[in-house]
Amino acid sequence: MYLATVLGNLLILLAISVDSRLHIPMYFFLCNLSFVDTCFSSTTVPKVLANHVLGSQTISFSGCLTQMYFVFMFVDMDNFLLAVMAYDRFVAVCHPLHYSAKMTPQLCALLVTGAWVIANLNVLLHTLLMAQLSFCADNAIPHFFCDVTPLLKLSCSDTHLNEVMILTEGALIMITPFVCILTSYVLITCAVLRIPSTQGRWKAFSTCGSHLAVVSLFYGTIIAVYFNPSSSHSSEKDTVATVMYTVVTPMLNPFIYSLRNRDLKRALGKAVGRKMFSVSGENQN
Repeated sequence: MYLATVLGNLLILLAISVDSRLHIPMYFFLCNLSFVDTCFSSTTVPKVLANHVLGSQTISFSGCLTQMYFVFMFVDMDNFLLAVMAYDRFVAVCHPLHYSAKMTPQLCALLVTGAWVIANLNVLLHTLLMAQLSFCADNAIPHFFCDVTPLLKLSCSDTHLNEVMILTEGALIMITPFVCILTSYVLITCAVLRIPSTQGRWKAFSTCGSHLAVVSLFYGTIIAVYFNPSSSHSSEKDTVATVMYTVVTPMLNPFIYSLRNRDLKRALGKAVGRKMFSVSGENQN
């Protein structure tokens, strides 16, 4: 699954970069999502594979905090990019004549830059709070990466402040984009219902359904893991839910968002064909 995630997202980056017709806001955001998803999976899976090959299950405390920082930074970025992409589709469907005027390159760059800044500040806060805790002698984490919930369970310190910040500030960071996504799609649905063509309605609803399926998977697993009281957690359930949003969702995103897109598939075929032709020419020489 990791290879499928990396390959799928890198092919998207390649296709968008080589085809100037895809240099529009929708594909700009998709390009950022593919980059984030590649990095997201790469923060956990390679370490798991290395531990399996080397027979070692250890990680330093600083390494653990670093892994936690990057994992949740990319979680936040996925969160913000899903909201930005929903807004982009809202403008395209509900205000098509003003799309170019509204979704300017400056606004797109500002949205993505703002997402990176907020994501880093949010994760820095939780990482610094975690670094202040003391940990008991038994430091075995029942998880495949340094997740917040297992680490809080290992702490000998009072974790009340950490849990309060997760349920308040952390919840605000996650819920606000989620509400923006729902609002965008409610408005899109209202606009689509006014389309007289049944085929046009079905095509629009099909696109929304795919996006909302991934959104539901992404947010559902995160809410199940991080926004429940710690007493209701079990390591098995947390691990399964975490695998869903750290490995499965990034793997599905290329297929759901882009590989079904004819423009992107055409650009991808052209890019791959150009690369194969170049390699063939080099071999002949």
